[in-house]
Amino acid sequence: MKNLISQLLASAVSSLQSQGVLPDDIQPSIQVEIARDKAHGDFASNLAMTLAKAARMKPRDLAEQLIAALPEHEAISEVSIAGPGFINFFQNRQWLAANLDRALTDPRLAIALAQPQQKVVVDYSSPNLAKEMHVGHLRSTIIGDAVVRVLEHLGHEVVRQNHVGDWGTQFGMLLAYLEEQSVDAEAELADLENFYRQAKQRFDESPEFADRARERVVQLQAGDAACLALWERFNRISLGHCQAVYDRLGVSLTPADVRGESAYNDKLSSIVDALQAKGLLTESQGARCVFLNEFKNAEGNPLPVIIQKAGGGYLYATSDLAAMRYRHEQLHADRVLYFVDQRQALHFQQVFAVARLAGFVPESMQLEHMGFGTMNGADGKPFKTRDGGTVKLVDLLDEAEERAHQLVSQKNPDLDAAELRQIARAVGIGAVKYADLSKHRSSDYNFNFELMLSFEGNTAPYLMYAYTRVASVFRKLDRSMTSVEDLGPMQLEQPAEIELAAHLAQYSQTLEYVAREGTPHVLCHYLYELAGRFSSFYELCPILAAEQPAQKDSRLRLAALTGRTLRQGLTLLGIDTLERM
Repeated sequence: MKNLISQLLASAVSSLQSQGVLPDDIQPSIQVEIARDKAHGDFASNLAMTLAKAARMKPRDLAEQLIAALPEHEAISEVSIAGPGFINFFQNRQWLAANLDRALTDPRLAIALAQPQQKVVVDYSSPNLAKEMHVGHLRSTIIGDAVVRVLEHLGHEVVRQNHVGDWGTQFGMLLAYLEEQSVDAEAELADLENFYRQAKQRFDESPEFADRARERVVQLQAGDAACLALWERFNRISLGHCQAVYDRLGVSLTPADVRGESAYNDKLSSIVDALQAKGLLTESQGARCVFLNEFKNAEGNPLPVIIQKAGGGYLYATSDLAAMRYRHEQLHADRVLYFVDQRQALHFQQVFAVARLAGFVPESMQLEHMGFGTMNGADGKPFKTRDGGTVKLVDLLDEAEERAHQLVSQKNPDLDAAELRQIARAVGIGAVKYADLSKHRSSDYNFNFELMLSFEGNTAPYLMYAYTRVASVFRKLDRSMTSVEDLGPMQLEQPAEIELAAHLAQYSQTLEYVAREGTPHVLCHYLYELAGRFSSFYELCPILAAEQPAQKDSRLRLAALTGRTLRQGLTLLGIDTLERM
């Protein structure tokens, strides 16, 4: 609805420009907000106040002219002026009800496909295969996956890219240590974290072992068959650990989506050659760098983007540039999103600039770093184990499920054990994911089991329970929320009905925003407010005990659309719903 009103206002501005009331050279940013005081309208815009100076008119006088120039539309029943010049819009309830009725007949809930549709490459998760996945990988994995789901739902072609760390000097150490162990590598690598610690200890304590590890790096990079065989074996086992976590999290990444650093190893020298041919490389202390004037240090000197180290080795920037060129030339991407720690912002600004300067990607290809903050403990300090170590992601999920099991058991002591475990799994995993997704990705946040497992507030358990509340209404009638064709049309009469309906109508625009900005917390907030509005509606507007059959049918339709929107929205966030808790 806000998009529609913005279009109507844009048309009115154009009309006034053609009449000479407004200058031709202004291109206003039209803001439409949901009105706080519904007595004055459903939506409001301050456009007249922002343009009054340019028009040399009083805001209220300009507001009158804008209203007079507005095209008529069946969605708007009334337009008025309030205060110093706000333009208020009243939504046509009959039009709103008819649109929501149409949404109920559509499996997609009338969510239009994006135009134009794009091919979007999404780079997310990207764990280091030298270690087990830890809490530091959680944000990239689940935020990226939620955005992927929304993009696909809007019709974009999405290419998932799991740019795992599967190459580099640390693998020489791991390969050398693997050679020392028994032939049962699978057993040795069952605890990756312990394996890595033992290899690192050998590397630090034994000069002979360290030399052998460095030799393995050289051999691996040279394509030695024996080293490659061990490396492939190590990666296969390590990726198996990752996939088990993805499956448990309900993340849509698969082994086919893995394209790690090693995939670009044989392309790195050509990146250097291409930059050299463009005259972009400068030698600095033996390293080959690109210096860009727009990136400077505190002294005002250009910062280097190191492409090749003095010893001939390559850096992350080199493989990132190779990946960008591949994503343009081979994948033909229109847009590439990188869900990587916010602390890497400068790195991505620099490599994006180098990629464009070198011609590796065209200007039309969107490159966007979707940075995120860190996850801290409940005390606001870095999230660590009691002994100061890194928290394994699998251990975090185990604890979440166990806490959820205890909570659900207390509330439902008579539930079957198998069903109890299923509910606990959904609630525990959902709580961990939602606690992260509901925060703006650029912000740091504190991980707190007590808060995230609460059935009150903006949490997964609260939203999951809101869905089961809707489901229970239809279960009492022995009917499905997807089969409402026999019910009479929606009639919006009571304030709580209108509030709920108006919020349901904003669902499509919410998804469009999430896809554009890469911000799942906006969808979380929308669903939380939807649950709250349904709760008010449920209390104030009896459904099964409605006074009239037509009223009952209308409210059942509202409830059905609410339930289906909650379920679809949570699914897009990667969170399961339950028919009962």
